[in-house]
Amino acid sequence: MKSIKVKAEHEYSVDFVTSWNQAFSDITKTHDKVLVITPSELVSAFDLNALNSARVKVIETPAGEAAKSPEYLLKLWQACGDFGLTRSDAIVGIGGGSTTDLAGFVAATWLRGVSWYAIPTSLAGMVDAAIGGKTGINSAHGKNLIGSFFSPRSVIIDQTFLKTLSARDFNAGMAEVIKAGFIDNSKILELAPRAVDNISELIWLSIDMKARVVSQDFRESKAREILNYGHTLGHAVEKLEDYKLRHGEAISIGLVFAAELSNVTGHLSQDIVNQHRELLSNLDLPIAYEKSALPKLLDLMASDKKARGNSIRFIGISDIANRSG
Repeated sequence: MKSIKVKAEHEYSVDFVTSWNQAFSDITKTHDKVLVITPSELVSAFDLNALNSARVKVIETPAGEAAKSPEYLLKLWQACGDFGLTRSDAIVGIGGGSTTDLAGFVAATWLRGVSWYAIPTSLAGMVDAAIGGKTGINSAHGKNLIGSFFSPRSVIIDQTFLKTLSARDFNAGMAEVIKAGFIDNSKILELAPRAVDNISELIWLSIDMKARVVSQDFRESKAREILNYGHTLGHAVEKLEDYKLRHGEAISIGLVFAAELSNVTGHLSQDIVNQHRELLSNLDLPIAYEKSALPKLLDLMASDKKARGNSIRFIGISDIANRSG
């Protein structure tokens, strides 16, 4: 089994496995009780109710960002209490990035912290959301404004989940992979046009990048901010669209905007801006947004976590794998 280590408030591993079921079974041997948080659509697709037992409880959630609400968080806290979850127990999030965000935040806040594990089932979840210990839910004012840094005990990567993804969901996940290429590793950009053939290597390189950055700066005091490349505008677009766009689709728009902004400020060449546009549009990802929406987007970006006072902050690059500020 191949693994990548992440150093945060504790060290944990991202484990590449061929059977998530076996990995889950190993988790149940380590804890008295396990509460599983997973979208209803995956419960039926993978017969996850079969996991239920005296020591395992499966809790179904809505799909996507709909589950990341204060109202649903209250229901999950109630489920933790009803199940009698203690500090010797664990929470497991099985699903996309929204699920691991939510499961991690429930774990961070129940009893001031219980162990949790991430089993991401989407490409975006594997390469981004499940790695790094950022957990949270959404507010009426924006995405992930309520949250905490709370790392999992491990992240389980089983690439067989990717076979169940639609082309749209796969391509949306590739936006985060391409982001990793522009901020860290040109090899990712070379492999991206043949993503399906190269997906194992793309996932490995993307996770390796995030693990290195997070290990250097867990709480995003400086170095980790590069991971937000494309996300200031991207999160605002997600919110304005009421999360009807996939996360990666909104981030694709944000990446092109951040590249164009880097170019306008004199840091990034037009050739690399064009490379953003080409790689993302070839995956049928959106690369532009309605100009008339700018006032609303500015209001949303003003409440972004990266804002400081009255200033909206963007992450830019001056070259591939070179941050400009």
